[in-house]
Amino acid sequence: ITLPLAFSAQTLTVRRALEQMCPRLRRERNISHNKEELKKLGITHILNAAHGAWGSKGSQAFYGREIHYYGIEAEDSTDFDLSIYFRPASAYIHKALGAPNGRILVHCVLGKSRSATLVLAYLMIFQNFSLPEAVERILQSRAISPNRGFLKQLQDLNMELQHKIKQCQLL
Repeated sequence: ITLPLAFSAQTLTVRRALEQMCPRLRRERNISHNKEELKKLGITHILNAAHGAWGSKGSQAFYGREIHYYGIEAEDSTDFDLSIYFRPASAYIHKALGAPNGRILVHCVLGKSRSATLVLAYLMIFQNFSLPEAVERILQSRAISPNRGFLKQLQDLNMELQHKIKQCQLL
C-alpha cells in the first residue's frame, strides 16, 4: 500500500524535501484521519486530493486551527480534468513549504494517483523539473501510479512549461 506524501519546510529544495518524507507515513494507511499523529509529526498543512470521496475525511472544521486544509474534489478517473488544480495546488504546497516549520501532507484515498499527480505538477511548476525528472525523483522514494488521463495532463503541462523555457532562452 502506498501512502501520503509529506514534506518539511526546513528547506525548499526538492531533494531535501523528498529526503525528509516522514517514514511513518508509509506504514499507516489512514494517517490523514489521525489528528493526534499529524500533530506529533508536525503537519501544518493538508492537501486532500480526494475531498468528499468515500473514505476520505477532511475539512477545515475537522482539522481545527492548527492544521491548514485545502480539499480538492477530484475523481481518480481518466476523464477527470485535474489540470485545473495544478497551479492552485502547487501554490498551496509552495506556500506550506515556505511557512515557518511548515510540513504538508498531500494525500488522496490510496496515495498513488491524484496526490502523486499534484506533487509531480508542483515539482514541475515550482522546482522546474521536467516530467521525466519529477517522476524519477518521486520514484526514488515511493511508488506512484497516476492514471493515464492524469499522465496526459502532466505531459501537456510539461510541453507548456518547456515551451516557456525555450521562449525565455530566445529573448
